[in-house]
Amino acid sequence: MEKEQLEKRKKIIYDLICDKMYVPMKLKEMAMLLSVPREQRSELEEVLSALIAEGKVEISKRGKYSKARGHFITGTFIGHAKGYGFVSVEGEEEDIFIPSSQVNGAIHKDVVLLTVTPAPQGKRREGTIVKIVSHGLKQVVGTYESSQNFGFVIPDDPKLGQDIFVSKERSKGAVSGHKVVVEITDYGKSGKKPEGKVIQILGHINDPGTDILSLIKAYDLPEEFPAKVLNQAERAAKEVSAADMAGRMDIRDWQMVTIDGEDAKDLDDAVSLTEEDGVYRLGVHIADVTNYVQEHSALDAEALARGTSVYLVDRVIPMLPHALSNGICSLNQGENRLALSCIMTIDQKGRVTDHKIAETVICVDRRMSYTNVKKILEDDDAQLIEEYRDFVPMFHRMNDLAEILRNKRRKRGSIDFDFPETKIILDQKGHPVEIKPYERNVATKIIEDFMLIANETVAEDFFWQQMPFVYRTHENPDPDKIRRLSAFINNFGYSIHIGQDEIHPKELQKLLQKIEGSPEEALISRLTLRSMKQAKYSVESLGHFGLAASYYCHFTSPIRRYPDLQIHRIIKECLRGRMNENRMAHYDKILPEVAKHSSEMERRADEAERETEKMKKTEYMSHHIGEEFEGVISGVTAWGLYVELPDTIEGLVHITSLTDDYYEYYESTYELVGKATNRRYKLGQKVKVIAAAADILLRTIDFELAERNGEIG
Repeated sequence: MEKEQLEKRKKIIYDLICDKMYVPMKLKEMAMLLSVPREQRSELEEVLSALIAEGKVEISKRGKYSKARGHFITGTFIGHAKGYGFVSVEGEEEDIFIPSSQVNGAIHKDVVLLTVTPAPQGKRREGTIVKIVSHGLKQVVGTYESSQNFGFVIPDDPKLGQDIFVSKERSKGAVSGHKVVVEITDYGKSGKKPEGKVIQILGHINDPGTDILSLIKAYDLPEEFPAKVLNQAERAAKEVSAADMAGRMDIRDWQMVTIDGEDAKDLDDAVSLTEEDGVYRLGVHIADVTNYVQEHSALDAEALARGTSVYLVDRVIPMLPHALSNGICSLNQGENRLALSCIMTIDQKGRVTDHKIAETVICVDRRMSYTNVKKILEDDDAQLIEEYRDFVPMFHRMNDLAEILRNKRRKRGSIDFDFPETKIILDQKGHPVEIKPYERNVATKIIEDFMLIANETVAEDFFWQQMPFVYRTHENPDPDKIRRLSAFINNFGYSIHIGQDEIHPKELQKLLQKIEGSPEEALISRLTLRSMKQAKYSVESLGHFGLAASYYCHFTSPIRRYPDLQIHRIIKECLRGRMNENRMAHYDKILPEVAKHSSEMERRADEAERETEKMKKTEYMSHHIGEEFEGVISGVTAWGLYVELPDTIEGLVHITSLTDDYYEYYESTYELVGKATNRRYKLGQKVKVIAAAADILLRTIDFELAERNGEIG
């Protein structure tokens, strides 16, 4: 049943229930009362299920329907290892806390119906789960443990909170220590464990690569491309022909480079830059992936399903097959390539005074790395300057323009969170041998600045054309979270101006500038980031708070992000004059779901990437137990101190390990204070720690403070 039809029928059925149903009824009785023919009863059941999910209709254990008596909310349960959990409700920023006594048999990812207790001022709402609408988890990844007559699976995800019972005959021959995928056959009840059967053995817990494979399965990430998709990619990936180039703007004679990491394989953006009388002409040239991925093709359906490429520590799970992403759609040096170019005229104040979006043919002159461009611009490396002497003037122009663009963004209030990313070096067996921060440099910033201005320019162009489009939006922060942030930073002597329940991004930008280099910088930066909403894809141009941009989209990475691919298709239809009413209606219909699905796939990828990093950091520290490190207190809580090492690894000094005194937690100042000694542990403080434990299953690291001449830390 289509969404629009379902909504109409829900209203009709609910109104009839309110008017005519005075006693609970089974489906058959209700169908007769509502004059629903026998052949349409399945449709009635679908409508009733939707009304149950909205909390408007109840169904008893005996299958009788009635109008819901209380006010119910539907959401997704997020479990916790300690038995309690939270319910996430679509469209609401803050989750609802569910005490362990009110979980009532729900497990992680269940869609549940709950009642909510009004929250006191400033406190989180609490709820009680009254019904499990549907189970979100069908399969679970975990470690199999064998007993004499049965086995059980300990889930990798601690949010599940309980083991899964597996009878011997349903174990598929698994032995203790095997990583397995188990299908849940019985979700259990309060006091009774879930049951399941092993459907796949991934390998032994100690086998190389089993840990990452387990995570891939846990997040339901795609592993292989279907044969049909691979065959289509191979057929599409032919060299650029004269027919392919016909009708395109030929700019192969423009001086042009790609600038990427040394190990990058999919080079989907190239840049060109000239300058005359203080006016810049910046070209951002993006691989024309839509030329090879046709709408409704197997390739397109697979790319949409994946939504994004996923970058794990030991591999990339690409959105498109390598024949495209590393081949014909990669802007390789010296090879003719089809592109979609955004060519901008920019003045000395960073204003885009004119622009052109065109289908082009390009030929990249040099493949550059971030490292080499940085060495040319910052280190004056004589050898590299000589090797790339024809390009050095352009690199200097690029640096000048990037600074102009950055200053313009800074003036309008764009917020720049400069957290170091983590680079994890693995050996041939997948074990981590080195972990270090991956810092941004002058070259990475140049490319960031150029991609940002291209994304803004394209988004503004199509907004004013009033075309169906996919925007990248970042809404204003929740006023309550900003007020809490304001109260917190007052403890450190900082303040932010909040006007009529709204804050301008410039206020947060000023705050980040004030705290730069201070001991509390890391914590306040993180709290500021957490107070903001998550960026997402939308068919409405709602602006981008973090960038202080009125219009923004993702245009620059169609190899690895589906929204970019989707808007390239729209742009090309407009350029070719094919965007008629039928095509506009088509995009109006499909784009809301494209935006929603792409946002969900992006969140899944982000979570999987974070978990693989945590996994490898924990494994790395498991080989350094007993060693001493110097770090900085990055978080203070009632249960202990979080300490971050220079290589970005973070661990917990549990309060029970602070045995020299009884420590009290002061929430207002984020401090632990010794009652007898008045010894204080606060944010930004340097401490020496010893690696005490590393739990690879839970991905947690425990530190203890090192002792120094009777002193700790």
